[in-house]
Amino acid sequence: MRVRFPRSLPLGLSILLSACAGVPSQAPHRQTITSPVVIPMDTGGAPSINLPAVTAATSDIWDQLRGSFAMADCDATPEIMTWARRYTHNPRQFESQLNEVLPQLAYVQQVAARYDVAGEFVLLPWIESHFQSVPGRRNLPAGMWQIMPVTAGAMGLRVDGHYDGRLDAPAATNAVMKLLRQYHDQFHDWRVADYAYNTGEFNIRHLIQTRGMPADEPVIPNWPVRKVTREHLTKLLAMACVVREPDRFNVSLPTLPGEQHLVQVEIPRSMPIAQAADHAGMSVNALKNLNGAFRNDMIDTAAASYLLLPASHARQFRDALLDQAASTTASTGTPLASTLNSDPVQAPMISTPAVTGASMKTHTVQQGESLWQIAHHYSVSTSQLQRWNNLHGNIVKPGQVLQLSDHH
Repeated sequence: MRVRFPRSLPLGLSILLSACAGVPSQAPHRQTITSPVVIPMDTGGAPSINLPAVTAATSDIWDQLRGSFAMADCDATPEIMTWARRYTHNPRQFESQLNEVLPQLAYVQQVAARYDVAGEFVLLPWIESHFQSVPGRRNLPAGMWQIMPVTAGAMGLRVDGHYDGRLDAPAATNAVMKLLRQYHDQFHDWRVADYAYNTGEFNIRHLIQTRGMPADEPVIPNWPVRKVTREHLTKLLAMACVVREPDRFNVSLPTLPGEQHLVQVEIPRSMPIAQAADHAGMSVNALKNLNGAFRNDMIDTAAASYLLLPASHARQFRDALLDQAASTTASTGTPLASTLNSDPVQAPMISTPAVTGASMKTHTVQQGESLWQIAHHYSVSTSQLQRWNNLHGNIVKPGQVLQLSDHH
């Protein structure tokens, strides 16, 4: 059963509870997984582009995930085994379902490793949505992370009639992992981080103030929380249990060919979804399934200037764009870079940084942009932007000019 994201999270996500004392959980083992591959657009005159190879060893996905687990194992409590057996009561069906979502799982794993988040949380979208890009309706949760609209705003995700950042897998996954990292830095216990994710940070802070941090036993903290919150953590540990000991449940974990790994592809201009799908050699539905944030039939670079594609289709997409640009150049004499960066539909919201002085880059804040969106676009952290611009919070205003590097 799909677990709804039940409660909005507070705006003060970064407030630390330094006065709370507790027993730290085991820290996850740092992995050697590389950050998600981002394929930039080469705007030079070459008619083709060499894409970076996806080198993650597909047979090691599960070993890497096991090595990053930081919470209880299968036998910590009977509740874990009960849910693990429910998930795998039909082993072949379970394997088939897991195989279908393995590209998304592998992508989430890379992001979790970047934030050094416990590996169990890589399986969180299975608990929330089975890794499905659930569309948002009215005030209901959406995306594979099942985020409420008001929560999305607190996390810096744009949600409006044209675009829903909760269905933007790269943006939403980074936002969730950053939040979980903050929770662990605050509470020093991954179990408590999961409770906070499910029931809200303020509720957990109140519990800690009145009851103290939970002991190591029982594994599922004996706190007066809703049944759904207890089950949320139990289900997460149950899925981790299956990954730990698949033979125990008569399950074979699937492998992921390199060409099926998901990569983030920068796009130079807005375009119809049908055109992008044709460039990538994919069906429109398949492309939408991976990029469900766009609510109409256009990929709008004002909202997100990238697509998430399987590695093999990413190569085809880039080659198609470059071939098209080269053809336009040959017929009109327009420089290739100008062709690639032209946007007859709408100018991107996040503008190209201006160069001032010795390689000094700046960005002018546009209407509707958040500090997180700008940091994500330029592959820097919000803390870096704050430090470089002497900001004391996350508030930015339209027209404000931000430094994009250390100018001291």
